Amino acid sequence: MSALRPVLTGRGAGPPTPDVRLGRRERTLVGLAWGALLLNVLTYADTATVVPLPTLVGSALTQGAVLVALLLALVVNPGGVVRPQVFLLLLTVLAIGASAASLYSEFFLSATFRAGRMVLFVAVLWLLSTWFGRRDMLLLRLHRTALAVVMATVYLGALVAPGLAFAFQDRLAGVVWPIPPTQVAHYAAVLLGTSLLLWMCRLVGGLRAGLMVLLSLLPLVATHTRTAVIGVLLGMVVASLSLLLGHVRVRRTLLVAGGGGAIAAALFISPLTVWLLRGQSADEANKLTGRTDVWSAVADLERPWIEDLFGWGLSDQSFGGLPIDSSWVATYVDQGWLGVGVQAAVLLLLLLMAVVHRPGPERAIALFLVVYCMVASVTETGLGAPSVYLLDLAVAASLLTTGWRARQP
Repeated sequence: MSALRPVLTGRGAGPPTPDVRLGRRERTLVGLAWGALLLNVLTYADTATVVPLPTLVGSALTQGAVLVALLLALVVNPGGVVRPQVFLLLLTVLAIGASAASLYSEFFLSATFRAGRMVLFVAVLWLLSTWFGRRDMLLLRLHRTALAVVMATVYLGALVAPGLAFAFQDRLAGVVWPIPPTQVAHYAAVLLGTSLLLWMCRLVGGLRAGLMVLLSLLPLVATHTRTAVIGVLLGMVVASLSLLLGHVRVRRTLLVAGGGGAIAAALFISPLTVWLLRGQSADEANKLTGRTDVWSAVADLERPWIEDLFGWGLSDQSFGGLPIDSSWVATYVDQGWLGVGVQAAVLLLLLLMAVVHRPGPERAIALFLVVYCMVASVTETGLGAPSVYLLDLAVAASLLTTGWRARQP
């Protein structure tokens, strides 16, 4: 019995089970570290806000947050215990490639700074990897809490200054902290999808889930972001199908949603079309609000083979002064075909992990997050650099991790 004591208590050489109960201090530190990572990717834009901050101060808060996250991760994991992760290994390759490309970049200082930030970002994820695979889905809960806090600031801004919040083409944006409509839609979409799946798996009560769904659905609609809506729909279909055999509530929900959706589409086809077009012409919608013009310019780009293979270092993900708005195109520009290949490998790895994972809420939520990020990657940047998309995928990896028991930090 004495030989088992280290295993049961989590002290000494024995590894605790993934269910070992966390103390309040440890949970708080992990949550603060995750929140600091999210703050780090809330890029401060020079736009009108309720409480204007100098751009230098706002940028310092976001960019310095990764150092705070690293400090908190080291405090909660002083031994530097990490969990073997192919997912994080691929992100490390991406960060190393970005660092190498920055050495010969024309914008050496900015590219090197961004690459260093990415290295620190990935390092924090390694330090938090010891909490991957927990059956209480700790990182998912922390991620949802952090996103809910961000969405609370969006609601506050809309209540305090509605004119300012809807100033951009009548689309909801964050104005307490500057958050563009596309990102507001992203946070709302993740909260919406995960709330529905947790309810369908009977992990949260109906009242709590219903409130969260309502509070997520309203800003999603108010942002008029088509990519987010498509991502939610496809992600929910894939995730729900993975639960179809074992959950009666899932089958009933799919039946009701399918029938109700068909009826709503037939009755409200005209307003739905207006909502989807957002006042654009059919030609503008087909060009994805000008995105395809930028992508065509990138396709016509001629550069040395080494830049074609490794890119020219991390940039602000624009081309010719215009936003690229595609993870695949932006990664090709910044990190070359190597970056594109690693990015594709990350998504493929998570899909394969989901295929072999046991059916249940972990697999369903992970599938939702991966599918959503795949859809969003077409018209949004983020998979090749520190972003909330990488945090989404890290949560998915944590849900799909099994079979290894980490030593207590």
